[in-house]
This record gives sequence, C-alpha cells and structure tokens, in this order.
Amino acid sequence: MSALGLTLSPEVAAALAAHKPIVALESTIISHGLPRPSNLQVAREVEEIVRSHGATPATIAILDGKVLVGLTDEQLVAIANRDDIVKASTRDLAIIAATGKSAATTVAATAHIAVLAGIHTFATGGLGGVHRGANESFDESADLTALANLDITVVCAGVKSILDVAATLERLETLAIGVIGFKTNRFPGFYLTDSGFALEHQANSAGEIAAIIKARKGLATDHHALIIANPVEHEMDRTRHDAILKSGLAGAAAQGITGKAVTPFLLEHFHTASEGESLKVNIDIIKSNSALAADIAVAALS
Repeated sequence: MSALGLTLSPEVAAALAAHKPIVALESTIISHGLPRPSNLQVAREVEEIVRSHGATPATIAILDGKVLVGLTDEQLVAIANRDDIVKASTRDLAIIAATGKSAATTVAATAHIAVLAGIHTFATGGLGGVHRGANESFDESADLTALANLDITVVCAGVKSILDVAATLERLETLAIGVIGFKTNRFPGFYLTDSGFALEHQANSAGEIAAIIKARKGLATDHHALIIANPVEHEMDRTRHDAILKSGLAGAAAQGITGKAVTPFLLEHFHTASEGESLKVNIDIIKSNSALAADIAVAALS
C-alpha cells in the first residue's frame, strides 16, 4: 500500500517506479455499463490493448475498503460479477473505503485516484456532462467539476447524446478544461461521430497531443484536465438513433422519471431499442479510446 492509502498492483507499482507509461481505466463500465459475461471479456481485452500499445493498464476500483490502482484478474472478476459493487463518485470514496465496502469508480473518481497515484492519462467511454433540463434540476455530472481541478488527459468519445451537449461544452469552457478533437473538428456525441457542434482545436497524432501536454506544464495550465475527443469509427444509424432518443425521452416523461434516474433509463432504452447496436458501439469506443490513450502516454514520455 502506498503512503496515500492506495493499493497498487505489482504491474502498476513497477511501471510507476520505472517511469513507464500508464493508462488509468474506470471500472464503472465493467460493473454497471456492460452486461455479464461480456463485461469481463471486454475488461480483459481493453487491458491487453493498452499493453499492446506499450503502456501499463491501471483499472481503478474499491474492493472491501481497499482503493486499488491496477487490478489482478481475480479482482477484475470480482468487479464484473459481484452484486455488492456500487457506483462511486469522488465524494463517496472516503466513505466507501472507511466502511469496507466495494465500488466501481466513475470518471470523476477514477481521475481523482489516478492523479493521486501519479497517473496522468485516462481512457474512458463517454464524459459526463450537463443533463437535459438542468436549468430546473441542477443535474450536472461531478465529472466536470472534478476535471476542472486535475492534471489529467482524458480520452473519450465526447458525451452521450442524451445529455445537453451545448450546455456541457459551455461548462467545459467556463471550467477551463481544454477540448481537442482527434482527427476531427467536430465534437463527437458518443454513439455518433458528430454531435452537431464544432471544436476550435484539432490534433492528428499522439505526438501532437504529447507536445500540447508538455506545453500545458510550461504554461502552468495543467491544473485543469485536457479532453481528447475521439469519435467512434462506426457510428449508429442516425435516423435510428434519433428515433430511439425521442422515444426514450417521451417514455421518461410519461413515467415521471426525472433527475439522476433519467440517464440510466435512457441508456437501457437505447440498449433494448437498438437490439444491442448501442452496446456494440459502446465496446468499440472504449477499445479505441484505450489504444489512443496508450499511444499518448507513450508519446508523452518520449
């Protein structure tokens, strides 16, 4: 265990000691984002993708009160299959650790623990953001405020189209969180390659992104996160996507589902109504983002 109360896997501890590239990976996608048994298979595949691109994977989670940075295969199995795994954001970490409980970490919590451990590159699926109707519900993901205060580069496929994308981009600007499109000047919408919003900045290689990371340190702007928006290669059919989103929003309204309950409702609706297409896109996204994050981590140390 480190002096910070983190338990590092031998693989991660060795990589940190040798100053080798490491990519943090969230565990919520394993426990809550993907169905069993494919969740465990995908988790293993994602870790191997990171290794094959020259970096060490550091999947982050809490098991029986231990904050783990890097999981053994046995621990991956536990996160994928145990029924007592809750979802933890940053505010929950100390409570869950002190009470000996188990949790998968969200983007906010994963990024927080990664930076504590000395890891500054992170691959995830989609970033949390401002929810539709947030002007009344004040429902905004803790991902945004967490990333406003962390030196970490996050590779994601933008934000899910079920969120208020315009408001999310405004909040990212307000919080001084940089956003760069990878080989695109359009902000991706998770299932879609283009959410309908333009980006000011574009990078076309991991080397370009590594140069930006180094410049951020020199200019002391690295106390805010940097978002690398990497669009999925094969998006959902747009007509089908828009129809599913419309029916999902209507269904949530008809059932009186509001606030935090809307997002999981809509994600499940997408999975069911798309007959698994959204799930396939989700898996493609995390694999692609993990490969790019590993390339960036390697380039940042070259």
